[in-house]
Amino acid sequence: MNSKPPAPAVRIDDSQASSKPAGAGGAPRAKRRGRRPGAATLTVFIAPALVLFVLFVLFPVLFAAYTAFFRWNGLGGLPTDFVGLENFKTLIGDEVFLGDMWRIGLITVLSIAVQLPLAFGLAMLLHQNFPGRTAFRLLFFVPYILTEAVTAVLFSLIFSPRRGFADSLLAGLGFDDRIGWLSDRGLVVFVLFGILTWKFFGFHMILYLAGRQNIPEELYEAAKVDGATGGQLFRYITVPLMGPTVRITVFLSVIGTVQLFDLVYVLTKGGPFHASETLAITMYEQGFVRNQIGYASALSIAMFLVSLVFALIYQRYVLGRDLQGSLTNGGRA
Repeated sequence: MNSKPPAPAVRIDDSQASSKPAGAGGAPRAKRRGRRPGAATLTVFIAPALVLFVLFVLFPVLFAAYTAFFRWNGLGGLPTDFVGLENFKTLIGDEVFLGDMWRIGLITVLSIAVQLPLAFGLAMLLHQNFPGRTAFRLLFFVPYILTEAVTAVLFSLIFSPRRGFADSLLAGLGFDDRIGWLSDRGLVVFVLFGILTWKFFGFHMILYLAGRQNIPEELYEAAKVDGATGGQLFRYITVPLMGPTVRITVFLSVIGTVQLFDLVYVLTKGGPFHASETLAITMYEQGFVRNQIGYASALSIAMFLVSLVFALIYQRYVLGRDLQGSLTNGGRA
């Protein structure tokens, strides 16, 4: 038999044992601290973004605020005809501006009351496990992928008088009267809202789907064990835990409504007789069509203030509780 000789015993002195660092596996207790980036590194990475922000955000805002106090057509160098608050006084009494504000409020209310609940309901339905749900998700999200200009051209053909799909459909159903979908001053805003709903409800639906998927299924299983019904699950689990997502979609919907321009401009150019005009279209018409840059700048400042005031109030009283927990827990290990 071939047997290996026993390995010689290795003796470890107390001095050697005590020289080992403490901790599991002989790892040192002291944690390595990451080196903080120096001023040169911070400058290299921050400077390009800062330059772009100053050139394309901060400077235009400040320059618009400056020119809003002048009567200026945009030509002949910097403005010199100082008029003070005259542009803002004209703005407050302008029926077109007041109409723009009313239409923004109307579309916002309709979006919160119709568009967002529709997207929410579809998201809850498409969260269920049934054959083809992925295809339906893609189908409902496709309109959002289209650009606003393409969407406007598409619906201008659908609502085209005499030969459009909408009038042809009504004629096939036995309605002989032609409807001025985009030429009726009382109807065009609601037609516009329908187009906006078709365009953007898929975006909100995806946000709601993501929010619903973040809710742990264990909560529903525990509630079912306690005897909760489907309505109670929706009321006491789904709706409260979907609150942050709903509040974000409301915020995005309002800000997007204030900034409406390209879809409406390509579709109706704000007509008929300013019936579908928005703040952005009015600003464009005054500044680049009528060359009243000073008045257009006052419009842009008003548009900026509307968005800013709403954002600050909404963040303070609505989004504050959602952000407070993340900021409070952000520094914890």
